[in-house]
Amino acid sequence: MKSLSPALASLANVFKIPMSMAPVRPSISRVCHDTLTRQTQQPGPVTAALQSASFSTTSSMAARKRTGPTVDKRITLIRYFLHHPLTPRPLRFSRNRYLRHWTIHRAWQLFKAQQRRKHELELMRQYQSMHDACEELRTGAGDGGKLFRVSMNKKGIFTDLFPIEYARMQTESPPADGWNYGWKRPGQK
Repeated sequence: MKSLSPALASLANVFKIPMSMAPVRPSISRVCHDTLTRQTQQPGPVTAALQSASFSTTSSMAARKRTGPTVDKRITLIRYFLHHPLTPRPLRFSRNRYLRHWTIHRAWQLFKAQQRRKHELELMRQYQSMHDACEELRTGAGDGGKLFRVSMNKKGIFTDLFPIEYARMQTESPPADGWNYGWKRPGQK
């Protein structure tokens, strides 16, 4: 069994990664299962005290201090798989390839920003056009704004608790029979 380099050993110590020289990388499901069973089998002193005590929302329960830092098992697993010795190193670009990559990425970002700006301007133009039409209807129709008030009346639109544009009731799941291909309009062959 060969030993790890001092750099890997120091990184493992900093990131609290368990160092084992297994020839094959352990499977994610096994490591996750081991971590989760370890967590459920050995509760900490705070968890054991809270499980044995009755439920309470008093300030005395909130004032208790935890003894020691809490370690999130998900972060430990992420660190384990990111900094495992068998994980391949990230790709390194040469200066020219990095410059090419950055130029293409920056051009794409500028193109997407330009598209977003055009879309926002189009929406703003449509909104302003609708606003101007409503204002013209309110002030310039010569009827004191009656036509505007009638057109803005929302009475009777949402009578069945869902918008009429949806064409069918909202349900939690799709229909059981799917699409009825044999249906014909009444009076049609």
